[in-house]
Amino acid sequence: MSQPLTVVALSGGVDSATAAAMLVEAGERVIAMTMRLYDAGGTQSSSGGRCCGPRDIEDARRVATQLGIPFYVMDFSDAFAKHVVDDFVREYASGRTPNPCVRCNEHIKFTPLLDAAKALGADRLATGHYARIVDHDGTLRLRRAVDAEKDQSYFLFNMPRSALARVVFPLGGLRKDEVRAHARRLGLVNADKAESQEICFVPDGNHAGFVAARALVRTGALRAADGTELGRHDGIHRYTIGQRRGIGVAAAAPLYVTAIDHATGDVTLGGADALMKDVLSVDALSWAGPAPTGPLRASVQLRHRHAPAPATIEADGSVARVQLDRKERAVTPGQAAVFYGGVHGDEVLGGGFIRGEAP
Repeated sequence: MSQPLTVVALSGGVDSATAAAMLVEAGERVIAMTMRLYDAGGTQSSSGGRCCGPRDIEDARRVATQLGIPFYVMDFSDAFAKHVVDDFVREYASGRTPNPCVRCNEHIKFTPLLDAAKALGADRLATGHYARIVDHDGTLRLRRAVDAEKDQSYFLFNMPRSALARVVFPLGGLRKDEVRAHARRLGLVNADKAESQEICFVPDGNHAGFVAARALVRTGALRAADGTELGRHDGIHRYTIGQRRGIGVAAAAPLYVTAIDHATGDVTLGGADALMKDVLSVDALSWAGPAPTGPLRASVQLRHRHAPAPATIEADGSVARVQLDRKERAVTPGQAAVFYGGVHGDEVLGGGFIRGEAP
């Protein structure tokens, strides 16, 4: 019986390259597939070492050539623009802080990319994500990676559950230094390539400029908690909850962005204590299994690299009220709230997107 055929999503970075190389070394039949997602229009930014950018596509091609595996480039730019870029612009222009990696995993990497793998006759899709898919009593479950510092399960909470049976994460049981060691041992051409740090379609890091060039932005007042006007601003897209730098107001004590009102354009400023919240509303819920019918105890991760916080979750249709056991800082509308639990406490139970405080 022949080995299963696996398509590896090759981004040009060391993680996906190592995942592909490990499968090849194990004797599996492997095809490399790279996504063309966004082109910054021929600017210097468009060629600068970002996930799925032109330079990265060439790096992916070099890896595939080195491994001796077929290489395909799939153009998902239209879907990426619709589901990721447009959502990013819309959310920022509405005073929220989006997480485009979550949307990309939901709408691109495990939907059209998985479909493309199926079209090539592949049995499964492998990626360089740091996460694990584990069979527990006959049910596939998404769990955190062994490397807590690199864990990416937070970004994967709403990947289609039907995809779990056809997806492989070869790096889920490894630590980053082990992945680098594998890449060097295997002589991969990008073994020492630096990791991408910025959003792939905003490589210069100027989120506000990117949004302002693509949407009408609401201006308004900078206000104290009591409503006193402290100044004016030129767009709510320039602010996020918890922000301290660049708020445009001088004060004797540090001021932070504590609220953003899209309807009025007001940005409220206050002290650090005003950032602490213990109850929030989460919508667009996605569950790993049947939705809970009563209060659910779980750990809630409110943003990437945030320490999970114990909480009680009460779901009502597509919306949940999350009561945290303790107050957390800078609960930010637009960010994902991911629920963890299970036998080991590291299983993704579900999640959604923060919309604000709950009554």
